[in-house]
Amino acid sequence: MDTRQGSQEELLRMKKNGEEGNGLSRREATEGLIGCMVHSEEEAYRLYCDYGHRVGFSVRKGKQSYFIGTKNIRTKDYYCSKEGLKSDEPVTEANFNRPDTRTNCKAMVRFRVDERGRWTVIRFVPVHNHQLAKPGERHMLRSAKSFAVGKSGVIDPAASAELHPVNGSSDRTAAEIPEPPGYTIRECYNQDNVQNITLVGAADCQSLVSYFKRRTNEEGMFYWDVQVDQEGRMTNFFFRDGKSRNDYDCFGDAVIFDTTYRTNKYSLICAPFVGVNHHWHNIVFGCAFLLDDSTASYAWLFKSFLESMGGRSPKSIFTDQDEAIMQAAEQVFPNTQHCFSYWHILKNAQAHLGTINTSQAFQNMFMKCMQGSDTKTELEESWAAMLNEYKLEDNIWLNDLYRFHSRWCSAFNKETFDGGINSSQWGEVSNNILTGIADESTSLTRFALLLEKVVKTLRRNESEEDFRCSQTAPVRAIKHSTVLKQTAESYTHRIYKLFEAEFLDGCGATSCHESSCGGSLLRFEITMQGRGSKMWTVLLDTSTMEISCDCRKFERMGLLCSHALKAFSLQNVDTIPDKYILKRWTKDARRSMYNLSQEDSTQQECTEAELAYRNRAMQYAYNLVLKSQELEEARKIFWDSLETGEKALEVFFEMRNLHAQSAKDAGKREKKKKSSKGPSAKKAKQTPASSSAAPELLAQNNGQQFQSPQDAHGNATIGRPIYYQTFPSTPMQPNQIFVHPNTMAVCAPQDLSAYPAILRPNSNFGGAKNI
Repeated sequence: MDTRQGSQEELLRMKKNGEEGNGLSRREATEGLIGCMVHSEEEAYRLYCDYGHRVGFSVRKGKQSYFIGTKNIRTKDYYCSKEGLKSDEPVTEANFNRPDTRTNCKAMVRFRVDERGRWTVIRFVPVHNHQLAKPGERHMLRSAKSFAVGKSGVIDPAASAELHPVNGSSDRTAAEIPEPPGYTIRECYNQDNVQNITLVGAADCQSLVSYFKRRTNEEGMFYWDVQVDQEGRMTNFFFRDGKSRNDYDCFGDAVIFDTTYRTNKYSLICAPFVGVNHHWHNIVFGCAFLLDDSTASYAWLFKSFLESMGGRSPKSIFTDQDEAIMQAAEQVFPNTQHCFSYWHILKNAQAHLGTINTSQAFQNMFMKCMQGSDTKTELEESWAAMLNEYKLEDNIWLNDLYRFHSRWCSAFNKETFDGGINSSQWGEVSNNILTGIADESTSLTRFALLLEKVVKTLRRNESEEDFRCSQTAPVRAIKHSTVLKQTAESYTHRIYKLFEAEFLDGCGATSCHESSCGGSLLRFEITMQGRGSKMWTVLLDTSTMEISCDCRKFERMGLLCSHALKAFSLQNVDTIPDKYILKRWTKDARRSMYNLSQEDSTQQECTEAELAYRNRAMQYAYNLVLKSQELEEARKIFWDSLETGEKALEVFFEMRNLHAQSAKDAGKREKKKKSSKGPSAKKAKQTPASSSAAPELLAQNNGQQFQSPQDAHGNATIGRPIYYQTFPSTPMQPNQIFVHPNTMAVCAPQDLSAYPAILRPNSNFGGAKNI
């Protein structure tokens, strides 16, 4: 025992002095634990944490037993942090959104304490059922970090002074600042943020949650989510209201995720999800407050956003250049095209390029690389020319940007739908949503209220535009053009003006060469007058009116380009095919969005038919509630529709139950006949029996209806169907039940002895009467 104790003391000494090298082998570590002795609970925990750090797992404290009649520990267990299953834990607010890390691992160690206070290992299970951390990852293990930080779990303010000098300046760069043991520089900043929100914002966090709860009570479709850390402290928030869900169903094909804004009080990341509506105006789908910019935080946020939108991913998402966002987007939105926003790129250029960025000639070359290159070769040539012209070959930011050229160069994203939001001008408008709405004293709850006010303003502007489009018509540049007349009636005013500009440009400022590719396929080679010699190729199938242009404007924007409109004009096409008038740009963009038969190819995560139906039906009903809530007459119409639908469903299920019961009883009778013996069975064969088939359900098509305010016993029956025994005017088969829609079930005259008593006259079922 003394030898093992000495070996353990040597092990701890080497750990303290940093002499353990690359870690002990499994055999060495195992032999060092069995039977070893320490002298306190803290040393016991440290011993197993040191072992876990060498092997590659984190440690969690387990059960303990006591000496009888005392509070002195007799045995103490320490587990691998992956012991047990998350389903074994009670669901609380603190762990509801915590990622599931348990694998029911059985690795553990047990200490026994003797009367002299010595802690001895009496049981040791070294086998794990999960992948262990690699040597380069072990410094990130949670139990390894626990000894590198203070008892509160966050970095001590004095220890972080080097990272955040009080006077705002430092002689050492971020690369020169040494990383604390077990932490990266980024984690140090994030831990410092955790301390700030814990000390300053606990009451503010609770106030924000109370605001979310109140909104949920007032508005059933309000959605909010909170992420907590290991200590149960709230760190990240996401919320959106019910109208935002409707907005997303209509216009959620392209989304900008903006993380450039910070709340002034706590410097939290304020990250709105923004899109564009049918008037080409901003629309907010939701907003988040994030404590840090880690991959884990973004992944949690994207999952919450996806869940709040019924599992429907956007077609494309545009963000800042950030590797954490890229990794999170790949995890949560694997089928969504992720690109960098042009506005974010140009804003970053101001910070990284200095006075060079003020040159108009440089900006033209930079924009040509982003939006004017149609092939990879063109991009390489334009990029090399720009770097050579301004001596930027060694610029770190530009070199890093070029590594991800497939995420921002138009040559690689021709098929990516952006709805026009990925432009240098659009981002400036988007950023104005949050600019100036808060000051240094604004709490999180106040910030959320101000954001709610901004969103209401955006929606009021949309309502005003809807009214203007319904009451007025845009002025057409060519009054008698059938194409412009058609699109003016379909598109909103703003989108029509964009289309009209393309139409006039195509018809009046292009040169074209037409050729046949065989059959009904035509080829048009078009150049734009006064804009160089660049040629665009348009293919048109005159039999199907399928058209495509290699500029891909329709695929990106959802509007036909001037080249395609030129080809239509040359073929005397005076009406644009309906498939090229995208509904999201029309005045009726919000109408009939919840058609039951509509197939939603983007809702790939909602594979269950019942879940997809429920989501669609709830959103449809909620949208009708919003439409009808302002006027008493509208509310009455909507409520009457619900009551009518409820009565129809009650009749349907009553008839369905009758049909099922009849089929069941008929099956029993048939089984009884087959099992009967003797002369009675032969006699039964000679007697014509009623058909054993289940009665059919037929709908009466005449307009006669029957209704009574009371049943046979005088009970009120308003709000439920009344059943009468009667006879139809047309001949019926003996095995048929006659059903009047929404009112009654009637039977043809026949021998009813074969039917269950519930279907016979005078059975008093549902207050049935003979008429």
